[in-house]
Amino acid sequence: MIVAETEAAQAAPGPEGAEKEEPVMRLFDTHAHYDSGAFNSDRLETLAAMPEQGVELILNPGCDLESSRTAIALAEEFPFVYAAVGVHPSDCGAWEDSWLEQLRALAAHPKVRAIGEIGLDYYWKDNPPRELQQKVLARQLELAAELDLPVIVHDREAHADTYALLKKYRPKGVLHCFSGSAEDAAWLTAQGLYIGFGGAATFKGAKRAVKAAAIVPPDKLLVETDCPYMAPEPVRGTRCDSSLIRYVGEYIAQLRGISAEEVFRTTAENARRVYGL
Repeated sequence: MIVAETEAAQAAPGPEGAEKEEPVMRLFDTHAHYDSGAFNSDRLETLAAMPEQGVELILNPGCDLESSRTAIALAEEFPFVYAAVGVHPSDCGAWEDSWLEQLRALAAHPKVRAIGEIGLDYYWKDNPPRELQQKVLARQLELAAELDLPVIVHDREAHADTYALLKKYRPKGVLHCFSGSAEDAAWLTAQGLYIGFGGAATFKGAKRAVKAAAIVPPDKLLVETDCPYMAPEPVRGTRCDSSLIRYVGEYIAQLRGISAEEVFRTTAENARRVYGL
């Protein structure tokens, strides 16, 4: 799930003819998986380099109990990293209701800002049964309501069932890596939810996402990387990291006919609001 903030650099008075400083992009990546094994060889070095590349904030969601703990550990290591805790639909096969108590305990950490990544995924045939996925999502939506935390929702090839549960529980939060229609986006944002777009929205075949990204209300728009996955065009196929969010923001700006700076500023404000930062 990145967002960005633009600060106009205030150049100190200098001699006549001195070059003015360029505006500094302050990027906020709202969905990044630095707990992934793809970062095992250089995880800490990659994260440490993010501020000098303009990345001001990162939200790292967990996908199971172990990765949720790793997300918290990274948030403790780096002041600009925040965490979310949750069980992804692809990882819920061994679900026990006792896991809720562990998630509740993890969510008490001050740098945990959401329950996620949670949701439904009907794309992979070897994923857990749909009924179990729905049960696990419902339990975690209930937990988020109890804790007054936003959710980060994964929805792949499961729009109708995902939307039915969102309509029932009315959570606050984000539909990450959005793949629904423009009509879906209009309904979801009317319920107060935010819509996140990542590298996949820049792909040539992403016609639905393009239409949705063009019409999402400015105050409900987010950008993200979902790194290390789905690096955006023109660097598709490489390992993604948070610095590549600039390509997503620039692409969204073109779709909406506005400047990249406006996209970065607006989406950063939105992300800070939904995650209470």
